[in-house]
Amino acid sequence: MNVYIAEFIGTALLLTLGSGVVANVVLNKTKGKSSGWIVITTGWALSVFIAVVVSGPYSGAHINPAVSLGLALAGVFSWELVPGYILAQVLGAGFGSFLAWLVYWDHFKETDDPVLKFVPFATMPAIRNYWANFLSEVIGTFVLIFVILYSTEASLADEHNTPIGLGSLGALPVALLVWVIGLSLGGTTGYAINPARDFGPRLMHQILPIKGKGSSDWEYSWVPVLGPFAGASLAALLYLTLGSK
Repeated sequence: MNVYIAEFIGTALLLTLGSGVVANVVLNKTKGKSSGWIVITTGWALSVFIAVVVSGPYSGAHINPAVSLGLALAGVFSWELVPGYILAQVLGAGFGSFLAWLVYWDHFKETDDPVLKFVPFATMPAIRNYWANFLSEVIGTFVLIFVILYSTEASLADEHNTPIGLGSLGALPVALLVWVIGLSLGGTTGYAINPARDFGPRLMHQILPIKGKGSSDWEYSWVPVLGPFAGASLAALLYLTLGSK
């Protein structure tokens, strides 16, 4: 499988299931209505597991522009591949959120609150304080990338010359990593920690014909994009400063 197709499919699966679990919890008349934060964080973690299982053998399973940037800055991933990876991730994320919307079509119609129609697509803060929200995204993504770098440095490529990525860490360990980030650090912003995961679905929310959907909150959109990029950059810088193990 082409690496860009693998990134598209992996990120699409991530958002189909991730957006789907949020929709199941927040939208009206679903089987999972009001089942809470534990269900959401667990659903996202297992979504990462599925995405890594499928795309890992082919692209390394970055499924996140912050991962691609952080690995490239650390010198363990080719800069030539970064633009194509990011484009595939953004497109895959948008498509995945579109599929989740189709699944929950009737439940979007049964839900009147525009905020509840929005959150299956993109993140929004519990308390809007842009710089505090930015810091939350920086720290959450820093943890993600720093752990990935130190867990995968010995696996720059396998026997099939697969690029390094989340797949090098392993589907279950990376799912647990994302799960604990959500449980511990995700309560402030909804832990995007992934620019594609937020931007692609936010754009879909903007263009899809969702009755009574309200604002796509573009005023906030820089936080879940620049915050993860900054966190990934800091993780790569510290990794290079400390040296390999």
